[in-house]
Amino acid sequence: MSSILSFVVFFALVLTVASSGAVFKPGPWYDTLDKPSWNPPKWAFPVVWSALYVMIAVSGWRVYESAGLVPLPFAAYGLQLVLNAAWSALFFGMRRPGLAFADVLALWVAVAVNALVFYPIDAVAGLLLIPYLLWVTAAACLNFSVWRRNPGAFRPATVGG
Repeated sequence: MSSILSFVVFFALVLTVASSGAVFKPGPWYDTLDKPSWNPPKWAFPVVWSALYVMIAVSGWRVYESAGLVPLPFAAYGLQLVLNAAWSALFFGMRRPGLAFADVLALWVAVAVNALVFYPIDAVAGLLLIPYLLWVTAAACLNFSVWRRNPGAFRPATVGG
């Protein structure tokens, strides 16, 4: 029973992070932006993110079940969740692609570190984060490309923007 409860906690935590994407949606403004030919279709984002969020929750849960709240692995886990939640607010909410790009680069590092520190505790948990790392790589490239293709579509540049 405690294992089910801990999974529910991890799932709820990740669902909370995912809600950032529901609050800060692309919308009509994003539809008007010039995007690269390799931009995934609209339907791919909720499908891929849903699968990734399940993997992120399962990954954290597996490590917790194996070793408890180990400080370094769960610091990395928490950091990547915070950075993940921040991206939608920065890019879609604030329309600050430079800050969003800095965030997604930090997210990439946090996910890579998270996978590396989870792997020795539970190999499956570490491997479950690899598709997430790949998707964040693509997201960083897309963020950068859209930012550079649409210089007038965003708020005036300031530090990081």
